[in-house]
Amino acid sequence: MKKRIAIVGAGAVGCYLGGHLARVGDDVTLIDPWPEHVEAIRARGLKLSGMTAGETCNVALPTMHLTEVQSLSKQRSIDIAIIASKSYDTEWCTVLIRPYLSEQGYVVSAQNSINEEIIARVVGWGRTVGCIVANNFAVDLYEPGCVRRTMPRDFDTASIFVGEVHGRVTTRIQELRDTFASIDGTATTTNLWGVRWSKLCVNGMRNGVSAATGMGGNERDAHPLIRRVVIRLGGEAVRVGQALGYDLEHIAGLAPDRLLAASEGDTKALSAVEAHMQKGTSSQARSNLQRPSMAQDIQKGRRTEIGEINGFIVRKAKELGSAAPTHQKIIDIVRRVERGEMSPRPAVLFDV
Repeated sequence: MKKRIAIVGAGAVGCYLGGHLARVGDDVTLIDPWPEHVEAIRARGLKLSGMTAGETCNVALPTMHLTEVQSLSKQRSIDIAIIASKSYDTEWCTVLIRPYLSEQGYVVSAQNSINEEIIARVVGWGRTVGCIVANNFAVDLYEPGCVRRTMPRDFDTASIFVGEVHGRVTTRIQELRDTFASIDGTATTTNLWGVRWSKLCVNGMRNGVSAATGMGGNERDAHPLIRRVVIRLGGEAVRVGQALGYDLEHIAGLAPDRLLAASEGDTKALSAVEAHMQKGTSSQARSNLQRPSMAQDIQKGRRTEIGEINGFIVRKAKELGSAAPTHQKIIDIVRRVERGEMSPRPAVLFDV
């Protein structure tokens, strides 16, 4: 019998994972707090699309309002609960699904930032698993019931990494990898924390910048002044991660030490990093429709994860007796944009 999967937080990532898993025959239920979104999926299915015609499909699958979750008590237990909510909703989403887990059921964080400790406080470390969507994975929930992937899908290149908090490759991790491998390029990792922080570096250097400026990924990385801000943010995040003892992996295709050197004024490293970023703006690398999640949140008038991404880096720096000043500046600017005190535009970062 197929394992039963619940996606708690059916946003862009949750719908992409849940929709494609249901498409290939997995037993998936979506759970989300946005009523219009839930009703749209119920009425006409979940519309999925990508950069190729083969990714376009319409999937019918069970979808629940939060108020209906208690009905799970009369159904088969959940074997895999994937938390795909915003990071600031992690704790209550985990509490919500905990009573319906099977005896061997576990919870997977497929979110931005680093939330495994929050999940473990609710269900225990033994029931906590990590899942990282890589830098070549970008999706957009552009209207209720409609999700599109804005970067190419490539089964030969891992877009999804799964790992245990203790680093061993267990049977359940192999099974989870095989489950995701049916829908996208997937790999296991024995370096969950290093991969997590490396992805946090990517989000920290890109997400808030797009929220503050209104720029998509291609436009952001092509702009000479904004690109320098992105590099400084990346370098600060690398410095904090290395000080915490994480074994960092490549960050958006860049070696951590090269990104750090570029942020600190090494002209050779800076030239190489800028050339790499500009190369990534080609239409083959990502669609011009691509917008990081925080920029999408600003467009929709919603709360961003600036405190859970850049703020997390700032808090960890303070724990080390250090600072991440560029991240703090981005936080302050994005907060003002959230409150409507300024409009998102490139000029807000020219003096950062």
